[in-house]
Amino acid sequence: MQEHSKHGFDAAQTEYEAFMLEPHDWVPNNSKLPVVIYRQAVDPAIGGLAKAFELLFARNEWPPQWRDGIFDYHHFHSTAHEVLGVSEGSADVIVGGPGGKVVSVSAGDVLLLPAGTGHCLQSFEGRFRVVGAYPAGQQWDIRREALTPQELAAMHALPFPKMDPVDGKHGPLCEHWLNAA
Repeated sequence: MQEHSKHGFDAAQTEYEAFMLEPHDWVPNNSKLPVVIYRQAVDPAIGGLAKAFELLFARNEWPPQWRDGIFDYHHFHSTAHEVLGVSEGSADVIVGGPGGKVVSVSAGDVLLLPAGTGHCLQSFEGRFRVVGAYPAGQQWDIRREALTPQELAAMHALPFPKMDPVDGKHGPLCEHWLNAA
């Protein structure tokens, strides 16, 4: 598709890794859905990555909602799945809550975090910025304490997005998340 190439995006070339996280202390993580990290989903050499991510996410029904960094305290979202497109700099991000897995991301990478996934900025280089987006119809919250059983049930009952935020009707969300449904 021409719109993909115009923004340095080529789904066939997108490499990703997916991994599950167990609940950890007050952070529920998500027992059904893996975290996905897309490597160089958008070519950083094109410049204007924030706008490229906004267009990509919007086209795939994950409306972008903000541009900023990642909070430097552990938190998770119980009412929405989240995708973060790294538009500037690089960082080490802890996923899974305190003592969780440290992942390194850089401009062009994307983090797909299922609802309940703890995350926290550990360190960064350059002017680290991301574009945050959520599936259409989901509104994010910020949680820093354990969920009640009712809140946990509501989190697990969140609808699955119809589209992968990077690859549209294909990609790891469709492969890993929709198969978990």
